[in-house]
Amino acid sequence: GLNFIDLMVRQGNIDNPPKTPLVPGFECSGIVEALGDSVKGFEIGDRVMAFVNYNAWAEVVCTPVEFVYKIPDDMTFSEAAAFPMNFVTAYMMLFEVANLREGMSVLVHSAGGGVGQAVAQLCSTIPNVTVFGTASSFKHEAIKNSVTHLFDRNADYVQEVKRISADGVDIVLDCLCGENTGKGLSLLKPLGTYILYGSSNMVTGETKSFFSFAKSWWQVEKVNPIKLYEENKVIAGFSLLNLLFKQNRGGLVKGVMDKLLNLYNSKKIKPVVDSLWALEEV
Repeated sequence: GLNFIDLMVRQGNIDNPPKTPLVPGFECSGIVEALGDSVKGFEIGDRVMAFVNYNAWAEVVCTPVEFVYKIPDDMTFSEAAAFPMNFVTAYMMLFEVANLREGMSVLVHSAGGGVGQAVAQLCSTIPNVTVFGTASSFKHEAIKNSVTHLFDRNADYVQEVKRISADGVDIVLDCLCGENTGKGLSLLKPLGTYILYGSSNMVTGETKSFFSFAKSWWQVEKVNPIKLYEENKVIAGFSLLNLLFKQNRGGLVKGVMDKLLNLYNSKKIKPVVDSLWALEEV
């Protein structure tokens, strides 16, 4: 799958980027061609999807078995390649970190992106959840039915949300960073949770922009723990790649994937594939 993190890798906007030349990509789908001596539960010829610590954009990849999952019979390879990163990220933020429950409200930025659409689908599995979303205006027509309230990303969404819900929201999912951090915290209800899972405001154009990085860093509201205590608010961060490849939580992610595949098999969620690209076109 092609994700926003891949664009950040291309621009060098990540911590400790690997040495070049490198093959990008963190998720893929395909057919098992070979197995390690101690591997159980898989056979040559199985249709699988997997997380890979780089090198996913290749004809052949090798990854530990704990990062590999069988593809449901009615899921295509292209859908499988777009499934793990987006849905695991969305699920873990909503249910593992923020404890989404019936009647709650969620604000998700970049609602037209892969994670944003996964968030919307997962929220629909819980009764009476209100989803506020921001997205570029040209995406509104395609995603208008997936969220409850949709705003242009350049609009004053804080006032728009408060006009509809004076108390704000229970969960803010922010992949933008910069000035949106302070705005997100200001929208939280008591006991609400703000989760930062990206920093796309630091990415502009096709090359790394130190101006964008500095501007975004400067605009981030400095968090005062005492203020969080007084206002009963929670601030958190989430990085799926760090969870998998640096913090060794593959078993936890495997449990989440099992739940997601059950939801898929129950026809409650479905990966959205925007377009298909040949490797030489990327």
